[in-house]
Amino acid sequence: MNHLISSNQKTVGLWAVALLMTTAFSFSTVAKDAKTTVVKTLSNAQQIELLTKKFKKGKYSKKGADSCLKCHDGESDRDGTQIFVGRHGALADASGPMGQLQCESCHGPVGKHDKRPRKGKQREPMLSFDKNSALNAEQKNSVCLTCHDNDHTRMGWLGSEHESNDIACVDCHILHVEKDPILSKVQQNDVCTSCHTKQKIELHKRSSHPLKFDRQVCTDCHNPHDSTNDASLKADSINENCLSCHSEKQGPKLWEHEPVIEDCSICHAPHGANNAMLLKKRVPQLCQECHSSVGHSSAAYVNANGNKVQGKSCLNCHSKIHGSNSPDGNLFQH
Repeated sequence: MNHLISSNQKTVGLWAVALLMTTAFSFSTVAKDAKTTVVKTLSNAQQIELLTKKFKKGKYSKKGADSCLKCHDGESDRDGTQIFVGRHGALADASGPMGQLQCESCHGPVGKHDKRPRKGKQREPMLSFDKNSALNAEQKNSVCLTCHDNDHTRMGWLGSEHESNDIACVDCHILHVEKDPILSKVQQNDVCTSCHTKQKIELHKRSSHPLKFDRQVCTDCHNPHDSTNDASLKADSINENCLSCHSEKQGPKLWEHEPVIEDCSICHAPHGANNAMLLKKRVPQLCQECHSSVGHSSAAYVNANGNKVQGKSCLNCHSKIHGSNSPDGNLFQH
């Protein structure tokens, strides 16, 4: 795959040569005169030829970020100055982009990009990462992974759910800011639920985990970079994940309830439900999915006075439903 980068390959120039030989880009070029704006699109062959020549030359600016800030100076929507308030803009950090080739560490060698193009010619392109970028998710991520490939929390990125669904790092992360919103406990859930809209709805149901109050964040349970588990969970199973907080429900117990041992989500909706205690259904309906008087879950489990379907129903008597250590707790009543 063309997104793989060796750990010692620390410049975009080396990466881009291999990338451009195998990948087509789509750049739109604009030439202006006093009256008209003409837009023309280069063919794939022209794009590859142009950018391959540029990256092979590897012409980096002697002035570093100063070359870029002539245009990206904060006075337009192409503000490049905000990179300096965040970690990626630390000039003293030799391991960061600004401590190496500055802006060109991520955007490639400037070449002739900072020169005014001749009439009828386009401005030489750079690698970009915004929504109008010609790069696909795999190509964008390969730039980020040039540095972020040796962190143990990201070693499982390839094959993870986000990577498999062509999610780019920049779809979630913002670099030209003081603090990336997804790293903020107050903002992370908003970033995640901008895509995971079903979960956003569930968080506002009657019973839910306290994510909507920012007392809990998505990454408390999920690892978006390094998990091949179901739903990108941190733990290997749903129960292990749940029990990392709900340890009082953990066994082994003398009398164990089978669905509790198997999977917490059999009874509970992890992101939210309209029933108390995150239950997927009200009791006794939930209980009667497995327990019924005639061996069929659609038949109500009732007796003469109907007390088994009133109030808290089954839980009026079977209060130790997660398991019991009482010698006579086989019915989960003690």
